[in-house]
Amino acid sequence: MSTMQLETVFVFICVCLVGAAGRSAHIRGHTPEPYKQSRLRRETTRVDGGTHKSGSPIFRRSPDMTKSPITKSEQLLRIDDHDFTMRPAFGGPPIPVGVDVQVESLDTISEADMDFTMTLYLRHYWKDERLSFPSTNNQSMTFDSRLVKKIWVPDMFFVHSKRSFIHDTTTDNVMLRVYPDGNVLYSLRVTVTAMCNMDLSRFPLDTQTCSLEIESYAYTDDDLMLYWKKGNESLNTDDKISLSQFLIQKFHTTTKLAFYSSTGWYNRLYIHFTLRRHVFFFLLQTYFPATLMVMLSWVSFWIDRRAVPARVPLGITTVLTMSTIITGVNASMPRVSYIKAVDIYLWVSFVFVFLSVIEYAAVNYLTTVQERRERKLRNQLPCTCGIANPDEDMMMTTCYSGVDPSTAGTYGMPENGARQERILAQLNLADSRRTSRVKTPLAYVNVWIDTHAIDKYSRVVFPAAYTLFNIIYWSIYS
Repeated sequence: MSTMQLETVFVFICVCLVGAAGRSAHIRGHTPEPYKQSRLRRETTRVDGGTHKSGSPIFRRSPDMTKSPITKSEQLLRIDDHDFTMRPAFGGPPIPVGVDVQVESLDTISEADMDFTMTLYLRHYWKDERLSFPSTNNQSMTFDSRLVKKIWVPDMFFVHSKRSFIHDTTTDNVMLRVYPDGNVLYSLRVTVTAMCNMDLSRFPLDTQTCSLEIESYAYTDDDLMLYWKKGNESLNTDDKISLSQFLIQKFHTTTKLAFYSSTGWYNRLYIHFTLRRHVFFFLLQTYFPATLMVMLSWVSFWIDRRAVPARVPLGITTVLTMSTIITGVNASMPRVSYIKAVDIYLWVSFVFVFLSVIEYAAVNYLTTVQERRERKLRNQLPCTCGIANPDEDMMMTTCYSGVDPSTAGTYGMPENGARQERILAQLNLADSRRTSRVKTPLAYVNVWIDTHAIDKYSRVVFPAAYTLFNIIYWSIYS
């Protein structure tokens, strides 16, 4: 074999060895592409090249990026691309924030603390173009409280609230819904205890109006315009809402501006609700017992005025019972500086009960005074019927006859059906200044004291006066 042929064979072998070494190095440095990415790239290539066929899996895949499992919500909404510590359209006109409320329950109304407790769904509506995202099929995206902390939301608070909290069972009751055009719905479930200034001058025949006030804490009306989204229709209530002591008459909404000297003007939303108190409970617990105690005190007018052990305990019992009723009513009421309607009724009833006790004291005292005078007359005057009193120069003749009542008084006996006794005392008065035993002409003096008449008049006057008081009271307050 010639030298030329040997050189040709050697060059061919060297070229083959170099080519094999290059292919081996290329294989060692290549990283295999993941199956999913490779499939996605091939399908994308087929879509771009127009080589796909009808019925291919690419037609079953939604082109909506919000449906893609590999897209994060922060990336879709571009959370990291914006400064959400600033309000939307900062530096421009105020951002409108619409509000609507769904009242779930009205829990308690406290007169002692002057407050009420309400559970409601508070919803905010505004537009933030920074949260807009591309979408063709999906109408909105819904998130929980975790995303709320990363974006801007209105800083609402309840004016004059004492306590409030967002429910967190089983998770925080917060919902954020974002629409493709940037409109946002922010809803949360809140229970709030707020102050209610009540006028108790007509209690318990009163009607109260309480208000829940909503306002932005930081943004004045130059930055945030707060308004009811649909006017009065923005406030919805559950038909099953009811209270034990009140009848809910109506709910309505208003909007006003609130001014603070150090910060400026703020939009404030009001939820007003009117409550009318059920009076039947207080009729059973307060008015009826007080009326019965007053009527019970009148029973003593029919008891014999000499029956002290019967009349005195009856009067004291009614007075103490009225004191207990007044104390019980005031214990559950705030210490206001004006007189309430129930105070007027109870204290007037207490006065009637107290006067019945005073009436018996007057009757007993006058009876005692009369008996004392009669004993004194009997001891000082001799009787013309033959019983002489040697110590005195006077004579008393007692005659029982049907004389004219104008000249003879009546002395009431105990009311047991017996006739009243008519007494005509005929007094023979001697002139004590004369030392002689010459008697002067007879002088006739009529003695008439009827203490029992006080009881008879009280039986009519007390009921009539109390009935008149009730007519005036209920005509004014009912």
